[in-house]
Amino acid sequence: MILAAQREGSRTFTELLKPLGLTTSQSEVLRVLYDHEPLSLIEVGQLLVCETGSPSRLVSRMVEAGLIEQKQSPVDSRKVQLSLTEKGRDSAIKIRDIENRFYGTLTPILEGQPVKELMELLWIQVKGKPTGNALALRKAKQGAKQQCMRP
Repeated sequence: MILAAQREGSRTFTELLKPLGLTTSQSEVLRVLYDHEPLSLIEVGQLLVCETGSPSRLVSRMVEAGLIEQKQSPVDSRKVQLSLTEKGRDSAIKIRDIENRFYGTLTPILEGQPVKELMELLWIQVKGKPTGNALALRKAKQGAKQQCMRP
């Protein structure tokens, strides 16, 4: 059932991304960078659910497409920092809007259902695994970012 729900969600999201000419994996990279840039390739890889290991090929294609730019790290000349180009930022904003529309279609379906309990069960399933670690790291980074922005 989980696999069926994941596949249906993936198909729907893929269709919504078609006008942008992006894959779900590319959209995840753009959203991760939008939320946390600049990041090294290793840091991007740690935050991705779509890709285990190094996302170097995926990111290289996105650099070639003009969505991501690579710059030498000002802190460590051996590292490269990745950030969004203007085109990448525009795409990330469109993806965020698509995600919100997608989640909006789920809201009426899930209204009154035990969503919190289901989320807790799903966290148990992914805890300590690469995808769970990536989501937990994103959650922690987002929390730290919000802390820094508070007066």
